[in-house]
Amino acid sequence: MPAFVTPAIIVAAIIVVVIVILIISSYVKAPPDKAYIISGLRKNPKILIGRAGLKMPFFERKDELIVKQISIDIKTDGYVPTADFIGVNIDAVAKVRVMSDGEGVKIAMKNFLNMKEQQIADSLVDSLQGNMREIIGTITLKDLCNDRKKFGDEVQMKAQEDMKRLGIEIISCNVQHVTDEKDLINALGQDNMAKIQKDASIAKAQADRDVAIAQAQAQKEANDAKVLADTEIAVKLNELSIKKAELKTVEDTKKAEADAAYEIQKEAQRKTIEVTKTNADIARQEKEVDLKRKEAEVKEQALDAEVKKKAEAEKFAKQQSADAELYQRQRNAEAEKFELEKQAEARKIQAEADLFAKQQEAEGIRKVGEAEAAAIAAKGLAEAEALEKKAEAMKKYGQAAILEMIVKALPEMASAIAEPLSTIDKVTIIDSGNGDTGVSSMGSYVPSVLAKTIESVKETTGIDIKDIIKADTYDAKVNKNINVTGLENVQSVNVTTGDIVEKAEGAPEAPEAPVQ
Repeated sequence: MPAFVTPAIIVAAIIVVVIVILIISSYVKAPPDKAYIISGLRKNPKILIGRAGLKMPFFERKDELIVKQISIDIKTDGYVPTADFIGVNIDAVAKVRVMSDGEGVKIAMKNFLNMKEQQIADSLVDSLQGNMREIIGTITLKDLCNDRKKFGDEVQMKAQEDMKRLGIEIISCNVQHVTDEKDLINALGQDNMAKIQKDASIAKAQADRDVAIAQAQAQKEANDAKVLADTEIAVKLNELSIKKAELKTVEDTKKAEADAAYEIQKEAQRKTIEVTKTNADIARQEKEVDLKRKEAEVKEQALDAEVKKKAEAEKFAKQQSADAELYQRQRNAEAEKFELEKQAEARKIQAEADLFAKQQEAEGIRKVGEAEAAAIAAKGLAEAEALEKKAEAMKKYGQAAILEMIVKALPEMASAIAEPLSTIDKVTIIDSGNGDTGVSSMGSYVPSVLAKTIESVKETTGIDIKDIIKADTYDAKVNKNINVTGLENVQSVNVTTGDIVEKAEGAPEAPEAPVQ
C-alpha cells in the first residue's frame, strides 16, 4: 500500500462507496402507466407517476398502482326488461382508469394497490353491470337501437358516481351488441327494409311509367311529323306532276300534229309517274304498318310490366296483412289469457265471500231456530200451566163450573138451531082450521129442536142436562132427592126471581135457573 493512502482515506472511500450503493439501490423511476407509492418514513406517502424518486432501503417500501386505461367487458348475463317490458341482453365495453389528481390516487390506492389489471376489472364489473341494468329499465327498445351512444352516456353518467368513490374515472362506455328475447330487433329491421323496398319499387314503377309515357309521346310526335312531311312531299310531287302534265300537254298538243313519236314518250312518262306514285304509296303504308306494330309491342310491354308490378304489390300487401293478423292474434290470445286469470281470481274471491255469507246466514238461522224453540217451549209451558190452572179450577168448583158451561152453551145451541131460519127470504103461513096458526108453529121451532137436542145428548152420553140444571131446585132436593156435588156453596134459589144468593165470598156465580 502506498504511503500516502491512510486509513482515514480508506474509511472515507468505503463510506462513499456505501453511500453510492445506497443511492443506486434506493433510486426508483415510475413509468407513465404506473404509480409508485413510497411509504414508511412520511406521514403521507410519496406518489411517483412517470418520474424518479428515492426509497430508503429497509425504512420505506414501494407499492404499485396501475393508472393506465383498462377495458372492462360489461354483460347483462341474461335478459333484462326495458321500459316497454321487452327483455334484452346487452354486451358493452367500458374504458376506465385511476383518477389523475392526487386525491383520486389516494382513494384508488386504498382499494386497488398492487392489483393486476384483470383483478381491478373483476372488482369493478359488478357495479358497472348493476348501473347498466338500471338504465335498461328506463329506456325503450326502439330508443336503445336508434341511439346507442345516448344509452352508453347514461350508463357512464350513472356509474361515475359509484366509481368516483373508488377513485376510478370512466373514460367511455360503448354498446357492442344488443339482442332481445323475442327477436323483435330483427323484426323491426325487416319492417323498415320492407318499407324501403316498397318505396323503391313504387319509385321505380313511377319512373318506368314516366319513361314509357315520354317515349310514346316522342314516338307519336315523330310519327306525326313524318306523316305530315310525307303528305307535304306527296302534295308537292302531285302538284309538280300536274304542272308537268299541263306543260307537257301543251307541248304535246303543239307537237301532236307534227311528231307522232311524242305520244309514245308521253305514255311512257305517264307510266313512270304512276309507278313512282304507287311505289310511294306502298312504302308509306308499310311504314305505317311497321309503326303501328311497334306501338302495339310497346303497349304490350308496358301493360305486362304494370300487371307484374301490381301483382307483386298485392302479394306484398297480403303478406304484410297476414303477419299483422298473426301478431294481433298472439296479442289477443295473451290478453284473453290474462283476462281469464283475472276472472278466475274474481270468482275465487266471490266464492269465498259467498261461503262466508252462507256461514253467517246459517249461524243466524240457527240462532233464530233456537229463539223460536225457546219461544215455543215457553208458550207450551204457559199453555200447560193455564190448562193445569183450569183443571184445578174445574176440580175446585165441580158441578157449578159444569153448570156454568152448560148454561153458556145453551144460547149458542139455540143460535145454531135458528140459523137456518135466517136464510129464509119469504114465509107464507096457511091456517089449517084446527085452531093452530102457522105463527105458533114457527115460534115453537127453536125450543122444540133444542129440547130434542138435549134428549139426544142424554141418550148418547148419559148426561142429563135438565137434571143438572134442576139439581138445586126444591123439588129435586125434597121430592126427588137429587144431590149434585160441587154446589155446596149455593145457599138458596129464589124460585120467583131466579136470583142466586152466594153463601161465601169468592164462590162462582151460578147460572140463572128456570122458574118452576
